[in-house]
Amino acid sequence: MVAPRSLIFLLTTGLLLAAAPAASAAECVAIEDFANAKVGEFPPGWKLRKDEGRGVYSVRQEGPLRFLHAASRGVGIQAAKEQEWNLSVHPVLAWSWRPVEFPKGSDERKSKSNDSALSVYAVFPHSPVSVKALKYIWSAVVPVGTALTSSGGLTQARVVRSGPGKDGEWVEQQVNVLEDYKKRFGESEVPKPAGIAVLTDSDDTKSSAKGDYASFRVCKP
Repeated sequence: MVAPRSLIFLLTTGLLLAAAPAASAAECVAIEDFANAKVGEFPPGWKLRKDEGRGVYSVRQEGPLRFLHAASRGVGIQAAKEQEWNLSVHPVLAWSWRPVEFPKGSDERKSKSNDSALSVYAVFPHSPVSVKALKYIWSAVVPVGTALTSSGGLTQARVVRSGPGKDGEWVEQQVNVLEDYKKRFGESEVPKPAGIAVLTDSDDTKSSAKGDYASFRVCKP
């Protein structure tokens, strides 16, 4: 697992990227569609704590859709993108994802098997050496709605999908980051998000994990 200090490294260098034009009639704004990335390469504008992660994440394409493919073999390294946005206008974070291979024996409730085929973070500034994060997980076995914590409470996780999806089928996911932050951290004042991150990991189970991510947007409620 990557500690909060690692997320700070990922999200405190470089210029913040401006949002793209409106993405749909649902009043969403695209923050990453991988359109400017080269197929087969690590996406520009994203950062890793360790270069080893470049072997995990790469851009792929199916028809007109470009997406981020993750294939982890015994490692757990996040990929993150700096992206501020205004939660009072766009409190909802949306994306598409699909599991390809779940880590063998994974169960996010247990430290020795805390691996996931898919997980997405909304990351917030906290201190010079740490961040807070909301983590959304697609788990192999943990029931939807299960709340989890890590990093001394600085990462608040929730299982939003559980079990295998239909083979090759993309699933649309939406979460209300503003409401989740207030509920999970017990704070009425919510800082502006610093960015997003993804993690497909298999370091605790010493196995392999694969998953795909696409079409990150922020939306009005």
